[in-house]
Amino acid sequence: MQPANVRFLLQEQSNHSKSKRLWGMLMQYAIDLGWRDTDHTVGVRRVKVRSVSIHSWTDAEIAQYEAHWPPGSKPRLALAILLYTGQRRSDAVRMGPADTIEGMIRVRQVKTGAGLLIPVHPALEIELSAWTDCGAGTFLATERGRPFSVNGFYNNFVSWCADAGLPKGCSPHGLRKAAARRLAEAGCTTHQIAAITGHRTLAEIERHTRAVEQAKLTGDAMSRLEQIGKLRNEPGKLSDK
Repeated sequence: MQPANVRFLLQEQSNHSKSKRLWGMLMQYAIDLGWRDTDHTVGVRRVKVRSVSIHSWTDAEIAQYEAHWPPGSKPRLALAILLYTGQRRSDAVRMGPADTIEGMIRVRQVKTGAGLLIPVHPALEIELSAWTDCGAGTFLATERGRPFSVNGFYNNFVSWCADAGLPKGCSPHGLRKAAARRLAEAGCTTHQIAAITGHRTLAEIERHTRAVEQAKLTGDAMSRLEQIGKLRNEPGKLSDK
């Protein structure tokens, strides 16, 4: 195997940095056994790949989903939990009545281990009030009355989105991004948003807040320009001097 072969194999892998480490370990093991004399992964640079961005739900898509699935239905509850807690699907499927306390939902994030207390949004409260306990211990359960697995919930949710006529790409994680966007539009700071979503780094949240601020600034600027145009058309209101 030559360095060119290593580069080709890395290009075929989705996680290039991890793959390069594994190939390097394999080469070192082969050298230790006397099967090889050199490590051809040395000097091979990590392949840069542009990551695919997860689609953030628009308000129109959220409204379309809600128009299709009525209040009190399982798909509507699923959307409310994801959108109004801003959590990952791995955390959403674990939420249950034991996690609610004095108008708050307690979350221990699977990915980060972070502990959160999130106020129950009125829209989520409506869905939780209509929820029927089937003995699963979680708000979201299968038709057999068992807690959803993470992948099982994802597959069901994607199917619910398709039934609502939504385009491919509308995923549970996209609602997490939509939740961050809405919080930014409400004027929340990056730290306030992170207190709800549990992001360990603020980079993604800052992208949302920057986009919202940029949209607000351009909107204000165009409104001012429009106002100036109206004044110019009114005699005596504005001089071109």
